[in-house]
Amino acid sequence: MYFPSDLSVDLPLIDVDVFLSGSANSDIIYQECKKAAHALIVYGALVLHDSRVSEDDNSTFLDLLEDYFNQPQENLKKDERPELSYQVGVTLENTEKPKCAVDEPCLRIIERLDPLERPLDITAHSPDPKCRFFWKMTEKPPYETQFPGLNAPNVVPQAEHIEKRWMPAMEQWGKAMKSAVSDLTEMIALGLDLPQQTFKDAGRYGPHLLAPTASDLAKYGTKDTILAGFHSDLNFLTIHGRSRYPGLHIWARNTGKRIPVKIPPGNNLLVQAGKQLEHITGGLIKAGFHEVVVNEKTIETIERRKIEFPDRPLIRISSTFFWHLSSDYDLVPIPSLVARVHTLRAENLTIGKDEEEILYNPVKVGQQVSK
Repeated sequence: MYFPSDLSVDLPLIDVDVFLSGSANSDIIYQECKKAAHALIVYGALVLHDSRVSEDDNSTFLDLLEDYFNQPQENLKKDERPELSYQVGVTLENTEKPKCAVDEPCLRIIERLDPLERPLDITAHSPDPKCRFFWKMTEKPPYETQFPGLNAPNVVPQAEHIEKRWMPAMEQWGKAMKSAVSDLTEMIALGLDLPQQTFKDAGRYGPHLLAPTASDLAKYGTKDTILAGFHSDLNFLTIHGRSRYPGLHIWARNTGKRIPVKIPPGNNLLVQAGKQLEHITGGLIKAGFHEVVVNEKTIETIERRKIEFPDRPLIRISSTFFWHLSSDYDLVPIPSLVARVHTLRAENLTIGKDEEEILYNPVKVGQQVSK
């Protein structure tokens, strides 16, 4: 299988409802699973339809996070946990740095892109002006983990107008996203001709995170401001709900195209492959790159919301969930998938396409995410 150069920028839509409608032995369900795996191999991303995902729940979540990040800085700082490397609670603006800015393999990926399709320049980019909140959505393992810092208890904000709303909204939206992406891991496994529970079992005790980011567009609303610099994610799968403000761009594998993301209205989510999925598949599936910037559509939305919602803060919330493999899991490429990588690379070489060969050494997941 080679990658055509004229891939559509419309990402494949995968339907979880089909998967949940019957037996995994059904040909219709198997073909939907093959479609999911193929989408991640070719694009590194897909749109996921799940009727259990409610737009109302997403709106409630976005309202809560806008109100939370609209608090004074001194209130937010109470929820920081730098001693735990910000693995729970809030991370304030200008703390996170895009790793790609100092990562040579990542910079080489940018260099290979057409200049018109490259991300905004991150080589001189300071830490991202976004804030973040990490809310764990984990199942406690029945053993003592080697990585307790990755499994620390959640932080609940104490402000009265936030606290009562916090747990219900975070758990409702977080569980919906977690269910969707957990079912997708089964679909991907079947689509790769692996046992259905391969990835789901490996991630049962993972430090899954509901991880919204917040960007103050009243401060950082100038065109071409980088809110989150070009990067890929360390986890297994990243799932995004609809944001109220455009600005997310992704790069589908081998297209070389910078794609503005538009999640279709309704019960739909965006899913991108992360580094853990890349590692365990031996590079058959590559982690997807993305950035968040202020573009013309962002500015148009800012001006429209000033009129339509004059009392709401101009804060861009990303509705993001990170699905992880378990911290103590041994991350090793699956041999049958490594064999497919060699075949794929040979096919691509015949049409003049090549990707840098990467060695995926065995590592504990907890070590992989702590690098």
